[in-house]
Amino acid sequence: MTRRTQTPRALTRRAAVTVAAATAALLLAACGGNGGTEGAGGSTASAAPSASTTAHNAQDVAFAQGMIPHHRQALEMAELADDRASSTRVKDLAARIEKAQGPEIRTMTGWLTSWGKQVPRTGMDHSGHSAMSGMSGMSSMQGMMDDDDMTALRKATGKEFDSRFLALMVAHHQGAVEMATTERDKGRYGPALTMADAVVTAQTAEIKEMRQLLGTG
Repeated sequence: MTRRTQTPRALTRRAAVTVAAATAALLLAACGGNGGTEGAGGSTASAAPSASTTAHNAQDVAFAQGMIPHHRQALEMAELADDRASSTRVKDLAARIEKAQGPEIRTMTGWLTSWGKQVPRTGMDHSGHSAMSGMSGMSSMQGMMDDDDMTALRKATGKEFDSRFLALMVAHHQGAVEMATTERDKGRYGPALTMADAVVTAQTAEIKEMRQLLGTG
């Protein structure tokens, strides 16, 4: 049998095809062998939290350190409504305040702990100063009741309690809204900004509700 001799051009073309096939095989092996890690890596990178949501500044610390005792006093006031208020609407409002602000205290405590910052102590006076002296952002505690206010609220019952509770809580909520507005303007930590938005929205609505109950809305 006569063997055909290949021309140089044919040899060159075959070599090119062989190289292309080998390259394609290597690319397929590389893509198949990574188990989709390129896609997963891309997804991980896109899901990673940005600095704007994880970093915090001094205002974020002041917000948490101020709002924790502020919320604690609101809870103390709300707890009194259970056996002193005569209005079911006042009792319902107090229950909603407890349900919202208790978890927020725990959340803010977690932030301060993770940042290595002081968590406000319990047992402070109602002006917010005795246990908090020297703490950033605590020169004034908007809306906080003093000892005389709290003593009078504890002694009140029935309709007297209702009206006193609502009037004091309106002022208390107004202070919280001011503090949360400052956080929205000057804070940096994403979760704190989200909480500040929630405080402004919820407590502004509750202020309107309480004024209606007082007949001043």
